[in-house]
Amino acid sequence: MTNVFANFEHRIKKIIEAADIKSESPLDLSRVTVEPPRDAAHGHLATNAAMVLAKPVKQNPRALAEMLIGELLKDEDVSSADIAGPGFINLRLTDTFWAGHIADIVKSGSDFGRDTTGKGKKVNVEYVSANPTGPMHVGHCRGAVVGDALANLLSFAGYDVTREYYTNDAGGQIEVLARSVFLRYREALGEDIGAIPDGLYPGDYLVPLGKELVEKHGKVLLDMSDDEWLPLVKDASIDAMMGLIRADLAALGVKHDVFFSERTLHEKHGNFSKISETVSTLEDAGLVYKGTLPPPKGVAPEDWEDREQMLFRSTDVGDDMDRALMKSNGDYTYFAADVAYFKDKFDRGFEEMVFILGADHGGYVKRMEALGRAISGGSAQVTIRLCQLVKLFRDGQPFTMSKRSGNFITLREVVDEVGRDAVRFMMLYRKNDAPLDFDFAKVTEQSKDNPVFYVQYAHARCHSVFRQAGRDMPDLEQGAAAWEAANLGLLTDEGEATLIRKLAEYPRILDAAAKSHEPHRLAFYLFELASLLHSQWNRGRDIPDLRFINQENAELTSARLALVYAVSNIIASGLGIIGADAPQEMR
Repeated sequence: MTNVFANFEHRIKKIIEAADIKSESPLDLSRVTVEPPRDAAHGHLATNAAMVLAKPVKQNPRALAEMLIGELLKDEDVSSADIAGPGFINLRLTDTFWAGHIADIVKSGSDFGRDTTGKGKKVNVEYVSANPTGPMHVGHCRGAVVGDALANLLSFAGYDVTREYYTNDAGGQIEVLARSVFLRYREALGEDIGAIPDGLYPGDYLVPLGKELVEKHGKVLLDMSDDEWLPLVKDASIDAMMGLIRADLAALGVKHDVFFSERTLHEKHGNFSKISETVSTLEDAGLVYKGTLPPPKGVAPEDWEDREQMLFRSTDVGDDMDRALMKSNGDYTYFAADVAYFKDKFDRGFEEMVFILGADHGGYVKRMEALGRAISGGSAQVTIRLCQLVKLFRDGQPFTMSKRSGNFITLREVVDEVGRDAVRFMMLYRKNDAPLDFDFAKVTEQSKDNPVFYVQYAHARCHSVFRQAGRDMPDLEQGAAAWEAANLGLLTDEGEATLIRKLAEYPRILDAAAKSHEPHRLAFYLFELASLLHSQWNRGRDIPDLRFINQENAELTSARLALVYAVSNIIASGLGIIGADAPQEMR
């Protein structure tokens, strides 16, 4: 078991189960945890086992801790154990154990930390889903990175992940887009269109599409009625905008498995669409009724049209209000499309649906969770993560963005200027629900203050050590097989021991990040690991005996190269999950 913490949690639970502990009800050991102590000086591992047991067995936690310590000290991998505070237990493990653990890390290579926790559970991660009305702007960037990194993380943890993009190609904004494009089509034919009318998209990114329509149709569209040209221009506009979006996502290293079209939910097959069929399913379940809704917040009752409409009983499944399924003109609402879309996902066999949304979608959380309960009968898990805004700074001045004005910073511009790796890492260097300031100067400087540089430099430094060893000690065998067989018990310096224990945390970090859907934990961990590697390298500059390469001691050098190899593997693994490169050289 490569996860040291899960390993000892299992051992402690086995001790508890084997002990003669009297309790009025079966003991719940799910709250027993093993984790790194808050202060590394206290030991290698800490457990709350005695604290968890005290209340149900009606015993003093310190007395329980004494009993557990007596059993733990029988474990050959435990060198010492003591009680902290009211009953926490701190453990120190033997040097032999840690040497063996480093050998396991070296042997596992890039698979170290890979888990089967997910057990093949089918998870759909939907992210980005920007309206296809133009190129992606930087406001979409954070959700794209968080969603993509989370999908990578879940895959690494053993889940069967599908990455999905929901294309909003059926709403009123698509007609606005088509009319905006048609205006550019007329412009391409030589017409002076003047100022772009209010309500249309003014961006220059539509100019090439107007020219393409001229190349394909000539002047034919001018002689058509709105009902004739509008569907043609809609299709062409959606295809062109989705082409731009796919290219922008590719520049960021984001790929989706499925691009789902909202229009397929509205299309009729016979007399029914997917939306009408889903609404009928809800009606059969007694979850649809005719009724009225209270006025929205901020709207005075006298200004609210109190009319009867088709409503979903979402309050019956945890929402704070019922939701309209049909508009006054007989068209289905956006929420009705959401209902049908969720059912489509459920019918495809997904056991968990993850939605990565912008912070302005906070009102969706309860309704989507309620929808999940209604459609799946509570069997499917709904997870929603909201991403706060990203603020761009250059020379201390913030950028302003407005898609409708055409004055916005595109995602591609940011990636082209600072690089994909910097964008992806920095978008994860804050928790998704915390605001993020993105400083162009900070993410391109070569210093410890730039996390992505500092982590990538650590990986490059590891490989520079291997190259130097090849030059200075050409007869020294290198490679995973040699390092796995090295005398790793020679790694006794405290800095080396600290690095080993940090490496041991990697599976735990991945497991916690996957279960909590928080990929930022991985970015934080990589920075901490890189800092320890750089620190140990710097110690070697001051104390020659601590250098990774000791030409007078081949056995010690092999052991230290094994440690460096383990660090490089984990940094490369973590950067891969984040979606960034792990360079072997940096210039």
